[in-house]
Amino acid sequence: MCLPREIGKGWDLRLARYRKAPELGPKILFFSGGTALRHFSEVLTDYTHNSIHLVTPFDSGGSSAELRRAFAMPAVGDLRARLLALADDSVTGHPEVAALFSHRLGEKAALKQSLQALVSAKHPLLKAIAEPMRSLIQSYIAVFHNHMPKDFNLAGASVGNLILTGGYLIHDRSLDPIAFLFGQLIKTRGTVRTTTDANLQLEVLLESGRTIIGQHCFTGKETAQIDSPIKAIKLSGEADDIDTLDASKVCKETRKLIDSAELLVFPPGSFYSSVIANLLPKGVDKALAKNPSPKVYVPSLGTDLETLGMTLVDQVQVLNEHLSGTLEPLSSKRSSIDFLLFDSQLLSVSADQIETLRDEMGIQIIDLDLAPENADTQRYDDVKLAEALLGLT
Repeated sequence: MCLPREIGKGWDLRLARYRKAPELGPKILFFSGGTALRHFSEVLTDYTHNSIHLVTPFDSGGSSAELRRAFAMPAVGDLRARLLALADDSVTGHPEVAALFSHRLGEKAALKQSLQALVSAKHPLLKAIAEPMRSLIQSYIAVFHNHMPKDFNLAGASVGNLILTGGYLIHDRSLDPIAFLFGQLIKTRGTVRTTTDANLQLEVLLESGRTIIGQHCFTGKETAQIDSPIKAIKLSGEADDIDTLDASKVCKETRKLIDSAELLVFPPGSFYSSVIANLLPKGVDKALAKNPSPKVYVPSLGTDLETLGMTLVDQVQVLNEHLSGTLEPLSSKRSSIDFLLFDSQLLSVSADQIETLRDEMGIQIIDLDLAPENADTQRYDDVKLAEALLGLT
């Protein structure tokens, strides 16, 4: 086991300090999406209220697909989920607001009635919220309702997503203002934003030569799994590649967030659609290169269909290619990733791969006990993982 001295020296003391005053905790930035970090984010708030989460807005399946079809907008489901995961659910927060944002509309026969009750502020979840927050939230729901196409399918719709959509429309089709307000309303203990709010799709090229457009079409969660390894990924839009890349350009505020981070984490999650997707918008690679803080990769456990045919070395190489801003294989094997954090009891990695990662690519290997008490080998223990990452700050 290779362990940086920083983790061993004074680790317990730092963790105790973080637990005592999480509002003074470190700025750890996570590039992620989906649900992989949902419970982990809740655990993280016990140690820091300053974490930064850049999530992907490219989901093309589920209820997000209906919103994207109707309003030509980015996906907001992952944004909503991460904001809620970091919400203060204590009596000092606003758990009644979080309850509304978490609610999904019910049976098909009552969908329109439920929405109308929200618009008129007669819904019990909305009535439970004190003024002036109730009127503010109601106004966003009303905007969504007024712009909703007649053929919009409300089945399974998340009220939080509808509120975010209303705010997106009010704020000149920008997600950042409503994401900020959403976070204030539920007292989110951290910063959450999408890497870009451009209306784009993920497009992958398989080694078989087949091109797939749409995230839900290659993750294997809603459609048949891919039968050939992913060779390349890019953002796709109605315009050409150059216009698409320009449209995805990250804003100044996001670049500042990246620059402020004390630790940059590429965490467990779908490799291409959650981790690599966050590196595709224009300017992310340059912002990361500017920040000298350590970069750590925590590989996923279990089966990730997006890494079909890939070794751990392959994953790190793809990460490096996107971090360097070039999509061509790098001539130098030295890595932009500083640390590889995992548990060899949960993830089997050959000695040859470890040698390549450590000796040829210059990555410091951190092999720690991250196993959960319930013997689930498909995920790391959230507390152990959080404390391991905090030990690197």
